[in-house]
Amino acid sequence: MANRTPKPGGAATAGALRCARIEGGLLGMLIGDALGVPYEFNGPEQLPPLAAIDMWPPPGFRPSHSVPAGTWSDDGAQALALLASLLARGTLDLDDFGARLLRWWRAGEYAVDGLVFDIGIQTQRALQALHAGSSPERSGASGERDNGNGSLMRVLPLALWHRGSDAALIRDAMRSSLPTHAHLRSQLCCALYSLWARRVLAGQGHAAGWRSAVTTLAAEFADEPEAARELEIIDPHREPGGRGSGYVVDCLHSARAALHAGDFAAVLRTAVALGNDTDTTATVAGGIAGLEAGVEGIPGRWRKALRGREVLAPLLAGLLAHAELDPS
Repeated sequence: MANRTPKPGGAATAGALRCARIEGGLLGMLIGDALGVPYEFNGPEQLPPLAAIDMWPPPGFRPSHSVPAGTWSDDGAQALALLASLLARGTLDLDDFGARLLRWWRAGEYAVDGLVFDIGIQTQRALQALHAGSSPERSGASGERDNGNGSLMRVLPLALWHRGSDAALIRDAMRSSLPTHAHLRSQLCCALYSLWARRVLAGQGHAAGWRSAVTTLAAEFADEPEAARELEIIDPHREPGGRGSGYVVDCLHSARAALHAGDFAAVLRTAVALGNDTDTTATVAGGIAGLEAGVEGIPGRWRKALRGREVLAPLLAGLLAHAELDPS
């Protein structure tokens, strides 16, 4: 991976720091996913001690999936499908994104070794509908119980790529959820996370960035009662904490809680230690932690252990080139 350690020098330093944060965010997301994969579906009481949680589970712990250490799952693959679509189309094109999701699901594109595993039930049903001819705006389920974290886990590349206003980012983040998770609550969680990531990328700490993102999102929907009600359910002003479950709201607050653990490694271990949907909690937390720490703040042995470099490298290069062209 590219070495993006900032060097002294005014605007050049600012640009290098931005690129280091972007690379850290993308790698942090994928490393969080890979770190969580071996521990998924276990309650917190079944997991190793916090210090023993690693890419390589300790002796005696049976991994949840039979894949090599450092392998990202559906979380990372779908996020990279989104990034590839954004880079290729220059806009959020749901038809193109939906087609890429289908190529991942049916042919293993964007997956490490081309292996598709750990796909969520709701996502699989949505992709079946998409494959059968449904439009990506209508393929995702929209019921009250259809609020899994499957669109939240993949939205970070949109925030890293996006150059529009906060209002435009909110709109696009919500639309990016539609192919698999169309309920307004899931859409709003994607928007909130994207605003949060944008603020951390700009240099705000994760706590201040969260507060700013909440204020912006609430103001955007102040005159829309349905969205305001959903924001009350999301309850973004509550103290961070969660169970590491697959429910989108709990996933978001679980990641918030993990961000208070300290450095990048502590954040990811804390996210996994919540148990249950360990890969997605660590994916969501890892993206923000990587943005905050920058690429050099991620342990080198975890960066080295991440597999799928031939998939990631051109997409990361494209994203960094896009960032370097951004006058902001």
